[in-house]
Amino acid sequence: MIALLSRDLKLTIRAGGGFGFAILFFFIVTLLLAFGIGPDIQLLRKIAPGALWVCALLACLLSMDRLFALDFEDGSLDLLLVAPIPLEVVVFAKSLAHWITTGLPLALITPLLGIFWDLPEKGYFWVCFSLLVGTPALSMIGAFGAALTLGLRRGGLLLSVLVLPLYVPTLIFGAEVSRLGAEGLDLQTPFLLLIALTLGALSLLPFAAAAVLRINLR
Repeated sequence: MIALLSRDLKLTIRAGGGFGFAILFFFIVTLLLAFGIGPDIQLLRKIAPGALWVCALLACLLSMDRLFALDFEDGSLDLLLVAPIPLEVVVFAKSLAHWITTGLPLALITPLLGIFWDLPEKGYFWVCFSLLVGTPALSMIGAFGAALTLGLRRGGLLLSVLVLPLYVPTLIFGAEVSRLGAEGLDLQTPFLLLIALTLGALSLLPFAAAAVLRINLR
């Protein structure tokens, strides 16, 4: 698994597959949204947690359609199917590589972008922390969607249609954790639910995605 993870990280960084584009997309969309809303500081501060989460979610989705496509096109995925390593581990490793190159950087640069939204002092930590907890679920759900649309024409568009509804629970609880944390309120319930969603996605979806890949590769 370590070798596969290292390989995917190197390929992602060398090819630029979402590593820089997702961060740039997140940065631009966040700024454009802030400029579009206007100079109302109270309004910006109120909607900042949800807006940052939506922008991060869309940025994570940006490169998901290429998660298995490159290996499918060059035949590597067929070799991984018959390799001694379980296909579920392959799916998990690829999702982890996507999170390291996309979800993790997005979470770490969020406090910088929070300046433009005039986030409260406590909000910087909770927006960043909620993204660190929630974005692994986004990567894993996206991997499941990428497996479903593998080999289809315009699979990226279909992937968005399939995956975005599945992102909604993570978005709701992640944004709620950020909002309550920024306001200094009790956030235990949404935070535990966010953790449960992430753990559930990481424990169940690798098996679902691997099953779909086996069907698509027959």
